[in-house]
Amino acid sequence: MSESLYLAALALYSAATVLYLVFLLRSGALVGKAAGWALTAGFAAHFLFTVSRYLEAGYTPITNMHESLSFFSLATVGAFLALARKYRAAVLGSFVTPLALALMLASASFPSGIVPLNPALKSAWLGIHTIIAFGGYAAFAVACCAGIMYLLQDRYLKKKKLGVLYRRLPSLDTLDEINYRCLSLGFPMLTIAIISGAIWAESAWGAYWSWDPKETWSLITWFIYAALLHGRLTTGWRGRKAAILAIAGFVVLLFTFIGVNLWLPGLHSYR
Repeated sequence: MSESLYLAALALYSAATVLYLVFLLRSGALVGKAAGWALTAGFAAHFLFTVSRYLEAGYTPITNMHESLSFFSLATVGAFLALARKYRAAVLGSFVTPLALALMLASASFPSGIVPLNPALKSAWLGIHTIIAFGGYAAFAVACCAGIMYLLQDRYLKKKKLGVLYRRLPSLDTLDEINYRCLSLGFPMLTIAIISGAIWAESAWGAYWSWDPKETWSLITWFIYAALLHGRLTTGWRGRKAAILAIAGFVVLLFTFIGVNLWLPGLHSYR
């Protein structure tokens, strides 16, 4: 059952990605609606898969790379669906859905079997810490996509080449607002995730902070987004600079999440 739901989500995300890219290049209200329906159906199947796996495993299914990448994809799609409705920026899906699909494909490349939990993970903090963390990651993923769109739109305006993409993309003000909204949502969640992780670490390993590679890179990621938020609130960082930092921050976040797990062994390493 859960495997069928996973494959259904993967197929629907693939269809949504193709439809959103067609929508980006050719527009058309019907194509846009079809893309939204496919993505919403994929999200529903993905959510049911996650619930099914939780019931089957008996714990929050975010304990290895297969589960974590899958949940990252689910959270990213959920964040997009919420923001797209608010800002009426369906074309943002042309950038978000390829990312969500890539995360799902990466998830599929890792072993998917359910294994007994490591003793350190047998805690109520597992669900609290990981769900909040991935909520923040999802917000930053959408901010990154909005940042890429901002740079594209800004480039068209500066070169005065108002081509097809220029007419499809939202205004610079809308993209900057989406960027800021995602930052203002993601940063508190990342902060809470780090604090809850420290509390969990103390109960599991006897120390709040041990400068494990994952902890160190999480702190680096936190400082990048803290600097971006501080700059926006105090010195008026907006537009191009904010977009570039949102993209750079997400690249560091991906390394913190994926690179550290695969290449920097430590207490938080898992596959």
